[in-house]
Amino acid sequence: MIAIDLGSNTIRFIEFDGLNWGKSFEKIVRTAESLDLTGQVSHEAVDRIVDAFSEAKQVVEFRNQTIVGVTTAAIRMATNQKEVLSEIATRCNVHFTVIDGIEEARLTLLAVQNRLNLLQLTTEEFILVDIGGASSEITLMHDKKVFSTSLNIGILTMHEKSLHTPLSRLLADFASNITDFINSKNLAMSVKPLILTAGTPTTIAAYKMGMSYESYSPKNINGSTITMQDCIQTFKELSEMDTSLCAYYVGVGREGLIPTGILMVQTLFKAIGVDKGIVIDDGLREGVALDYFFSESFPI
Repeated sequence: MIAIDLGSNTIRFIEFDGLNWGKSFEKIVRTAESLDLTGQVSHEAVDRIVDAFSEAKQVVEFRNQTIVGVTTAAIRMATNQKEVLSEIATRCNVHFTVIDGIEEARLTLLAVQNRLNLLQLTTEEFILVDIGGASSEITLMHDKKVFSTSLNIGILTMHEKSLHTPLSRLLADFASNITDFINSKNLAMSVKPLILTAGTPTTIAAYKMGMSYESYSPKNINGSTITMQDCIQTFKELSEMDTSLCAYYVGVGREGLIPTGILMVQTLFKAIGVDKGIVIDDGLREGVALDYFFSESFPI
């Protein structure tokens, strides 16, 4: 089967047969671009999504495959959701399911737990944070219980909001939402490991290892650690680069977004009270694939 995660900034594809992971592909499509201003997913974004499918089919084998696609914050918040999904279905022959933030958190947790087990980094208690393009999911694992929330802010929407609202205020609100959620559970979570997934932490880890966007290797990223100092250093160096060199490291279309994402990760560290986090590349698309084979959410 092929699992597809149509995110608010990136679309990600991966093959899975229930035992082995196959080929994968991802492309920056900026689904949520201008969403904060217009409330809609633009025609240009839809065109980028369609183009990404064309490129993916050069890498991933679509023929005779079951395709399970989910989409998240940008589409679920868009007032033209039905029209966008209909156009994608017509042009790409794939029907996406819109999932809410709690389901997104559940599927991401499934993928991350699977990867932690494979890395023999299994821990029963941790904080998992997925900073996406238009939403951020926070999951607390404590005493074999799962507590999750989804915040309607991500690196793309925060970047766009910062054009008319001070970024410092947006980051302060982000921190308050994190601490309010954790405090509402009456858990001393600052002593627990922090697990980070999604594009910003993986980019920080990749940059720390000297990888470019094109030479990115999930195998090397999974289980790596980033610190507050890594965030500070990466932000400083990327901010001093010209656009082309920055794109070499973070990917075309992300040059202006990753610095915002890094500040969000720093804010997260401060809010939780930690100075490092374990980075996992696996996320929603892997969770969709695992869920397809190993739960009743998607019938085989």
